Amino acid sequence: MPTTPLTPQITTAADPFQESRREDCPWCGSPRLRTRVRAPDPLRHRPGTFALDRCRDCGHVFQNPRLTAEGIAFFHRDFYDRHLDELTARVVSPRAVRRRHRAAAWRLSALQEPESWLDVGTGHGRFPEAAKEFFPYTSFDGLDPTARVEQALREGRVEEAHRGYLAGPGTAARLRARYDVVTLFHHLQHAPDPRAELRAALTVLRPGGHLVVEVPDPRCLFARLLGKRWLPYGQPRHLHLPPLANLRAELENLGCTILVTDRGDPHLPHDLAAAVALCLAPAHPLLQLVASPLLDVAAALDHVLAPLARRTRLSNAYRIVARKQLTP
Repeated sequence: MPTTPLTPQITTAADPFQESRREDCPWCGSPRLRTRVRAPDPLRHRPGTFALDRCRDCGHVFQNPRLTAEGIAFFHRDFYDRHLDELTARVVSPRAVRRRHRAAAWRLSALQEPESWLDVGTGHGRFPEAAKEFFPYTSFDGLDPTARVEQALREGRVEEAHRGYLAGPGTAARLRARYDVVTLFHHLQHAPDPRAELRAALTVLRPGGHLVVEVPDPRCLFARLLGKRWLPYGQPRHLHLPPLANLRAELENLGCTILVTDRGDPHLPHDLAAAVALCLAPAHPLLQLVASPLLDVAAALDHVLAPLARRTRLSNAYRIVARKQLTP
């Protein structure tokens, strides 16, 4: 699959938060694009919508037009993250989040005890906190584009905090060959250039180290059924949603050995409840209170459907575990 630059030519746009629309796929270069959804900002309800296009050739889904650097910075501000956390908490309880992180750490406990681990997109550092149960002698560091990683450092969930993106200026060079494991749990969709982020992840890995990537699956049937109300579309913060085949091919092109591909364990049973929550987000608080039983029913259906979803294309995420080659 050919590599194409992820940065389009930018012209003056009416919205300072959005670049000009691009006419080709940022993953394979194909001009065969189709708009999949147009979604408003569910938190601030500013005028206008954000569009996601799908490439008809490789299946890559991407925001088009994409946020500018100013737009990305704005939608990663602390107050916005706080509102997003509140919306997510209506659908996924803190207990469920802890259970999910613990399950992911348990799945990875088959890895040989690593000395050092970098969790990219760590947020509040909840995954390193859970993983320490299974890797008590591992040093966990965190990287995140928001100030939450600094709070994670203060609260002892990570030993070092790094702010920004792996592919940011000087970050990968500073951390070169420092880690035995790098995890990117639901981080890649936020990266302006996911290919650059993957290359940077391999740069900070030691030879033979393991890279774990988990991403929402744009081929999920819930995405088609729910449209703009499918939470993993995540507008306006999600910039790229590569399908599994694309990401696997990219890692193999970078010299990695694919050890595991998993569509079952990464599935989060929240699609229907999240769709209801997004519908209710702009409503008056009293209406939200009256409609709360509907949210409970949707959440119950999500959990009833979860065993089926994990075995079918209803699964809303996938995970790849890859090993970096031992020699350059």
